Amino acid sequence: MTDLLLLEGVSRSFGGVPAVHPLTLSVPSGKTTVLVGPSGSGKSTLLRMMVGLVRPDTGRVLFEGRLLTPASAPDERRRMGLVLQGGGLFPHLDVEGNAALVARYLGWDEARIRARLRVLLERVRLKDDVLGRYPAELSGGQRQRVSLVRALMLEPALVLLDEALGALDPITRSELQDDLRATFRALGTTVVLVTHDLGEAAYLGDTLVLLRDGRVVQTGTAEDFVQRPADEFVQRFVRAQRALPEVTRG
Repeated sequence: MTDLLLLEGVSRSFGGVPAVHPLTLSVPSGKTTVLVGPSGSGKSTLLRMMVGLVRPDTGRVLFEGRLLTPASAPDERRRMGLVLQGGGLFPHLDVEGNAALVARYLGWDEARIRARLRVLLERVRLKDDVLGRYPAELSGGQRQRVSLVRALMLEPALVLLDEALGALDPITRSELQDDLRATFRALGTTVVLVTHDLGEAAYLGDTLVLLRDGRVVQTGTAEDFVQRPADEFVQRFVRAQRALPEVTRG
């Protein structure tokens, strides 16, 4: 298995406060890697270094074997799709305008754009009639589905999701988790997902990377975290993922 993305000795501080301590992490092709951990653990900073939005203080990021630099990052991001919490859609553009923005900038013809949109709308269970609607006219779940269509439009090598489902209600979130897993498996997409929810990480991820205070505490599966915790923090993190209490009858 080859690594699509490799971070070697990367670190980052803000105002002299370390957000990510020096660490090395690989992202294998065709798999879903989940960065999981509490707030302030460095998950989002690490993801932003992967996509070139934050430059590491030390170390380097290699994407498809090429060094990611401030000069190369804009072009490399065309091979990446980014999904943010809330969708990150442009409010003045309709759904089609949001989804096809970069494709039109790159000179795709309208027939190609329409064909790609049809495939992706079906994949994320959206109807064609949403194409002329604006983000304010969509539900939270619809906005996230449109954001996913936009991220997948250019057939990216890598898709990154930063707490993309965090603001959704439980039913919508569950439905989107199903859609995401089915979509990524069907397309063979390489994915990096940020979440604080261990259940979501276990459902969507092939490899989980647990972070604390900018350091990797444990890497493995959810079963590894439960059955073979690396330390007491891993045990506490697992215990904190509460399930619904049993309903007492009588």
